[in-house]
Amino acid sequence: MKIKVGFLGCGGIAHAHMERLAKMEDVEMVAFCDVVKEKAEGAANRFGGRAYTDHHEMLDKEEMQALFVALPPFAHTDGEIIAAEKKINLFVEKPVALTLEKAKEIESAIKKNGVISSVGYHFRYMDTVEEAKKLVEGKTIGMVLGYWIGGFPGVYWWRRMDMSGGQIVEQTTHIFDLARYFCGEVDEVYAAYGRKILTDIPESDVPDVGTVTMKFKDGTVGTISNSCMISQGYTVGIHLFLRDLVLEVGWRLRIIEPSKTIEKNCTVDAYWEEDRIFIDAIKKNDPSKIKSSYEDGVKSLAIILAANKSWMEGRAVKVEV
Repeated sequence: MKIKVGFLGCGGIAHAHMERLAKMEDVEMVAFCDVVKEKAEGAANRFGGRAYTDHHEMLDKEEMQALFVALPPFAHTDGEIIAAEKKINLFVEKPVALTLEKAKEIESAIKKNGVISSVGYHFRYMDTVEEAKKLVEGKTIGMVLGYWIGGFPGVYWWRRMDMSGGQIVEQTTHIFDLARYFCGEVDEVYAAYGRKILTDIPESDVPDVGTVTMKFKDGTVGTISNSCMISQGYTVGIHLFLRDLVLEVGWRLRIIEPSKTIEKNCTVDAYWEEDRIFIDAIKKNDPSKIKSSYEDGVKSLAIILAANKSWMEGRAVKVEV
C-alpha cells in the first residue's frame, strides 16, 4: 500500500522532503499547496499530483494519509487542525508555530484525533547525535554550550520578528532542541540580543547576535549563542561538558578525553531518516521510533519563545508549556 502524501508549503525545506519521498516506492505525493501558485504548480509538475493555492480546498478534495507542513512560523493557522480532524497524520517542520497559544491549539487537535505526528528536528536523526546520546547515558552533564553562527537567509519573512520570531526561533531552535534532547527540560532562561551590524538590510528588525543562558531543571547550566552576520558561515552544533569528557556534537562528532581525541562524521541522511521513520510509523501504526512528536516540538518552542520574552522584558523568564 502506498501512503498518499500532501504538502502545505512548497518552499526550499519542503523540496528537501519531496526529493526523498520521491525515492520511496511506498509513497505517492498527491497534492501540493502554496500561496505562491508557481511553487505549488512546480512541485506538482515535478512530482505528480495536483496544485492548490488554498489549503482548505486541498484538504477538502484530496484523500491523503499524511500531510507535510513546511510553512514560515507566522503562517501556521488552521491547516494542521483541519488535517488532524480528518485523521491525516502530520509532519510539521520546525518551529511548529510562532506563538505557544497556536501550538497548543494544534497539539490539542492532534491528541484529540489520535493522529501520528513528527516534527522536523532532523539533527536528532544524525548518527553522530545518536552516538553522543549513548556516550552520555548514565553520566552527568555539567554544562552545555551551543552555537548557530552563519549568514542571513534571503527569504523576505525571515527578516521580520513578527513573521519569523528571529534567528533564535527560526534557526537556532535546532540547537535548543538538542539541548533538551541531551539534558531534559529547561526551567529558566535569560537572553541578551543585539542589532548593530546588519542595520543596512531593508525592512529588517531581527537581532543579528544573541545569547541565551539556560538553567535546566536537573541543575545543568548552558548557553546558546547565534549570529546571522557571517556570510561565509562558521559553526553549528552543541558542546557537552562532563567530567573528563567533552563532546562536540553536530554533523561531526568530536570526542575529547584526557588521553585521546576521536572525530567522526555523520554518515546518514538525517532528512531521509526522519521521513522514512514517519512513513513507517503510519504504515505500522507505531510512532515509537519518531524522535520528536508534535508535543515534544512544543516543548522546544516554549524555550525559544521564553528567550524572546526575556530579551524584550530584560529579565529572567520561567519556561512554561
